[in-house]
Amino acid sequence: MSDDAYDMLWYRHTKRRSMSITITALNLYPVKSCAGIALESADLDARGFAHDREWMIVQDDDEERGMFLTQRELPDLALIRTALTDEALMLCAPDLPDLAIPLRQNPDARTLPVVIWRDTCIGVDEGDEVAAWVSEHLEMRARLVRMQPGFVRPVDLTYAKTPAQTGFSDGYPLLVISEASLADLNTRLAERGKDVLPMTRFRPNIVVSGCEAYAEDEWTRIEIAGVPFDCVKTCARCAITTVDPATGTIPDVQEPLATLATYRKISRGVIFGQNVVHRGLGTLRVGDEVRMG
Repeated sequence: MSDDAYDMLWYRHTKRRSMSITITALNLYPVKSCAGIALESADLDARGFAHDREWMIVQDDDEERGMFLTQRELPDLALIRTALTDEALMLCAPDLPDLAIPLRQNPDARTLPVVIWRDTCIGVDEGDEVAAWVSEHLEMRARLVRMQPGFVRPVDLTYAKTPAQTGFSDGYPLLVISEASLADLNTRLAERGKDVLPMTRFRPNIVVSGCEAYAEDEWTRIEIAGVPFDCVKTCARCAITTVDPATGTIPDVQEPLATLATYRKISRGVIFGQNVVHRGLGTLRVGDEVRMG
């Protein structure tokens, strides 16, 4: 190895060791594929952040009743804004009255099987009034369901070597992305004459700074606020990343996937972000340090 090559390896090694990686943003998505909530702190429960992807909108027709709906097919889902109070999940959408859904579950509410990808889960129906509201916004028959208390939806043990569970997320409880990764992608988009994108396009739960671009790809175990996390699988991205969450429209049907495909393509697709599984309970806060496990 030449002296120059050795010096570069030493520089990269010492730079990584001296970096302080910290949380810069925390995001909660109560209803799958609807708008998220920026948090200063987030409590972890068995499924991930408390109330994250606890609700999901499903089809309500005879042929595909209970099948999950996402921005992949219905970009207008992005326009359903969410908020949480001590008593209720709040929903708002253009030209509709705000809706408050009690957090205290009705013990008499009906349950129904709902399907997300290859998993069939038990959902608690939030009722006809909520279904009518959701259906009017989407202009199709749909219902809002909540994951039944106590129901366990396990993660795929092909990647997570230890059992864990999640809510109505695509597959794992939490997604981590670094600011440096987005900055690098935006540089490449700009070089191709494309618009740069905000982090909201990628719907992470945890955003971090202080590491190199795509450093999260190589993480295997991290610790935040005393809670260990397994980094189990880089996230293969889909057409949801083409949806502008501010408008519920698709400004460019190809981006950012086309640019990601030029340098981030693997057999599973184009990757951006790291899926993680928490191995304990606790509270994460903006500013917390991320330690390598």
